[in-house]
Amino acid sequence: MWSRLLFIALLLLPAPAFADVKEKVAALAPGALVYVVDAQGNELVAQNADKPFVPASVTKLVTAWLALETLGKDYRFETRFYLDARRTLFVHGGGDPFLVSEELAQLSRELVAATGKAPLTGIVLDASYYPADLRIPGIEDTNESYNALNSALAVNFNTIAAAHRGKTIVSGEKQTPITPLAIEQFRKRGHKGRGRISLAQDPALSLQYAGELLAAFIEKSGGGVKGPITTGPVPAGLKPVYVHRQSRPLSQLLHELLVGSNNYMANQIFLEIGGRRLGPPVSLDKSLKVANEMLAAQGLAQSIHLEEGSGISRANHFTARGLAKVLTLLAPNADLLKHAKGAAYKTGTLDGVRTLAGYADTATHGTARFVISLTGNTGAMRFRLMKAIQSGL
Repeated sequence: MWSRLLFIALLLLPAPAFADVKEKVAALAPGALVYVVDAQGNELVAQNADKPFVPASVTKLVTAWLALETLGKDYRFETRFYLDARRTLFVHGGGDPFLVSEELAQLSRELVAATGKAPLTGIVLDASYYPADLRIPGIEDTNESYNALNSALAVNFNTIAAAHRGKTIVSGEKQTPITPLAIEQFRKRGHKGRGRISLAQDPALSLQYAGELLAAFIEKSGGGVKGPITTGPVPAGLKPVYVHRQSRPLSQLLHELLVGSNNYMANQIFLEIGGRRLGPPVSLDKSLKVANEMLAAQGLAQSIHLEEGSGISRANHFTARGLAKVLTLLAPNADLLKHAKGAAYKTGTLDGVRTLAGYADTATHGTARFVISLTGNTGAMRFRLMKAIQSGL
């Protein structure tokens, strides 16, 4: 008799827990969207859950799932190098989102080993993998680094870090040589101290800077460039003398973009989804076509609406149930979201928008998937809600 009563009592225990966490969430933020499900999809909290919301950077969770499914976690971006009989170096960009200075240093050593130390007579940059008129919704022509232009061939996330030292402009990071264009642009943008500027909305500037920085690293590696840096196609029939494969696989790039919330990286990877599935050149339409087909196959056509892959566009709209399902699909790769303290979540921030989504370890329901969206410009509440979920379930 007592064992039967105890069994019934244990069955009833979760209900007060549900009630407590729901009341706490409602008391903290009655207007917030809060949705929590367990690994089996059972709803634990559903406050304002049917209201579509602007996801901001939690859009990157969808991009990560799409990329893993389309490209695979071991995928590596490639940049191809060609050398003609006159020792002109042709560079064909493949949209690598992580051609940072450290990568360029490694690339240049291997390139010089493949081409020899005799001076190059020029560098020709081929960015035809991306259309010249490519524009991402939400990207603006500003100095802000998060507004950097996407490109088939760009370095350091298409940004320049520099600083004033008296009347001199110097590099803002020890691993990056300063170049003439970097000096010119930093002065032109009116920075007075130290900062990072984007090369927004001007493909010619972006390519020139990539060429100048590549030339500087070639010289640091023992080679030289004695001729101009120009743009143009790789000559037909010319074979690559060196193919650089990004040292980081896609899984590591996704971790970098999710934790660092890098809009440039997110859309470079999003564009590669369409380019890989439907062939070059990349286009936003191709990637959206692939993404929409994949979302529809999961029953998410009505609940996940994408305009681009980073979340910078306010025209992206999700439902909480839709994003929670994406979190379930992404769950085998949840470690990609983990920060230094072990929490696995992604934030989203636009003016008047604060979002948070990810995985919360709970005492009685295992690892729950949660989605939080608030209006306003105070982001602390989303973390208070996350803690209430963790401690109350």
